[in-house]
Amino acid sequence: MEELKKAIDEIVKQDIIKAVISNKTNKDVEYNKITFVLKEDDLKQYYQIEKTTDKQVFHENINIDILGEKLLEYVQEKYKQVDAWLGTTTFDLKISKKGKIHLGKKKSDNERLTSKSHNKEKNYILKEGMIIEPLIDLGVFTKEGKVVNSKYDKYKQINRFVEVIDDEIKNNEYKELTIIDFGCGKSYLTFILYYYFVEIKKINVKMIGLDLKSDVIEKCNDIAKRYNYENLRFELGDINGFKYENKVDMVITLHACDTATDYALHNAIKWNSGMIFSVPCCQHEFNSQIKTESLSILTKYGIVKERVSALMTDALRANLLECSGYKTQLLEFIDIDHSPKNILIRAIKAKIPLEIKEKALSEVNDLMTSFNLKPTLYDLLKKDNLI
Repeated sequence: MEELKKAIDEIVKQDIIKAVISNKTNKDVEYNKITFVLKEDDLKQYYQIEKTTDKQVFHENINIDILGEKLLEYVQEKYKQVDAWLGTTTFDLKISKKGKIHLGKKKSDNERLTSKSHNKEKNYILKEGMIIEPLIDLGVFTKEGKVVNSKYDKYKQINRFVEVIDDEIKNNEYKELTIIDFGCGKSYLTFILYYYFVEIKKINVKMIGLDLKSDVIEKCNDIAKRYNYENLRFELGDINGFKYENKVDMVITLHACDTATDYALHNAIKWNSGMIFSVPCCQHEFNSQIKTESLSILTKYGIVKERVSALMTDALRANLLECSGYKTQLLEFIDIDHSPKNILIRAIKAKIPLEIKEKALSEVNDLMTSFNLKPTLYDLLKKDNLI
C-alpha cells in the first residue's frame, strides 16, 4: 500500500493530462476501465472521470488537487495497471500478482493529447438545461435537461450533426425551408432537427421523413402530434422512385444502407436541392465489384479491401456531386472510436467552374476503369443526363 502510494505520488507531481486505470484483478471488479482526463471551463481546470462497465459509462468531475487520492482509491487491490500522460513524459505503473510495484517512465511527445485535453468544454448548440422532448424520450437527457452519463457519446454525435448543418444555415438568412429525410428510421434525429430549426433558428420548416416500415411511420406521426410539431410528417415509401413535385431545399440521409444513399443523392441532385447532408452506411457495392491487376495488394486482404471499397465509394460520390454543381466536403462525423460510420458528405449547391466539373468526372472515370467499378449513382445520373 505504501509503495503504491509512493508511485502514484510520483506520477501526480506532474501536470497529468490523462490517466487510465485498467487490467482488473478479478472479474468481480465493477469497472473495466477508469479514465481521468484534464478539462477546463471558463472558471477552472478539473478532471473528468469516465468509468466503463460492459454496458454503461459513468462520469464524475473532481478537483485537480485530489487526483492522487482518487487514483489510489480506485487502484488498490482492484487493478494491476495505470498509464498516465503529460506533455513530454509517459508513466507506466504495473502491479504484479504478489503486489510488487514497477513504475516505468519514458520521454514521449504528447502534444496532440495535450491540445485535445486542454480544450475548453465545447459550447454545444443543444445545451444541457434545454428541455428538448426528443432527447428526453431518446434517453439522452433527463427530464431536467441533463445529459445521461451513459448517453454522452450519443449526445456528442447528435450535436456534431447539428453543428455541420448549422455551419451552413448561419451564413444565410433562411425564412423557410423544405427538408426531406430519407430512411428516417425511428426519426430521433428528424425530431431533433425540427426542434433546432423551429425553436433555435426560428425558421419556418416543412419536414418529411420517409421510411419503408409502416409501424415506424405510424408511431413517428403520433409522436409528432404529441410534440405539436405541426409541419413535420412521415410517409411510407422507398427512396428509389420517391416523387416530390415541390421545391426541396435540403435532403438528409443518415445511415441509409449501401446503394440507398445513392438513390437519395440522385433524388437530391434531380430536385436541385440547395443542401445535402449524408452519412453513408454499409458500402457493399464496390466490395463485390472491385478488381485490379496492377494494385491487387489493395484487394488481397479482406479487411483492407472492405475499407478501401468504402472510402472509394464516398470519394466517388463526392466527385459526382461536384460535377453535378455542388461544393462538396467529406467531414469526420464523429470520432472513429465511437462509430466506424464516421464520414459525412456535405454538399452545397454552388457555381462550380466547368474545368473543375470536368476534372471531377475524369477522376471518376479513371477510378471506374482502374478498379472495374460500376457505381449506382453514376448510372442514375447518366441515365437522367445530369452528368
